[in-house]
Amino acid sequence: MLVQKYNKVSTLAFRFGMLGIFGQVLGLALSIALFEQFDGSGFNFLNHTLSELGNYGHSQYAVVMNGGLFFGSLCVVLFCLLSLQLGESSWRFPFYISLGLSYFSFAAMGLFPINVYHLHVIAIKYFFVFACCSLLFYGCFLVADREVRFSLGSKISGLLALIIMSAFLFLPWLELGFTEGNEAFYNEMLVKSSRPELWWPAVIMWAGLATYLLWTVLVIKGVKNNYYY
Repeated sequence: MLVQKYNKVSTLAFRFGMLGIFGQVLGLALSIALFEQFDGSGFNFLNHTLSELGNYGHSQYAVVMNGGLFFGSLCVVLFCLLSLQLGESSWRFPFYISLGLSYFSFAAMGLFPINVYHLHVIAIKYFFVFACCSLLFYGCFLVADREVRFSLGSKISGLLALIIMSAFLFLPWLELGFTEGNEAFYNEMLVKSSRPELWWPAVIMWAGLATYLLWTVLVIKGVKNNYYY
């Protein structure tokens, strides 16, 4: 009976999690493909940020991106709540709570776009903060609970995501001149006329987001494949 219950909950969690990631990626893909600047040029990952895709008045399909972020992220939060019921390790609580909070912050980025500047910046900041926390607690899983099985892909992508997302938060502290006045990267999410063609805050943000989403997919698959039992 316990195994059957685990299987039902893990299957439901898997479906919510994958639906959430699919919604986020679909919204991003559509808004990137349809994005057009005032001069007619398209989206540039080396120069533009996620926030600009959701900028009402600048991005024609901002509602697509913001809706995908909001509803997709809430589905991943449901995945985390369901996954709290699985397994016996005490590490699952800080892990899934921090993972859920990171995607709750991601949902807030869609709910409060860059047009609502201060709330949007707070959401970006805490998305990266809670994402780093979830990755650290994931590492604690690996070290403290030998019975918990994780795929090699999730370990590699998790390590890369932790390095890149930590860089997004802490590189400005080194005062290397990546932004004017060495402002935190999450304060610099709108295009300025002086922005270079290769703008490192945008590059690091996209690299961190891509690896974090990939790692999340592998974690979701791990729940479905009973890596925790």
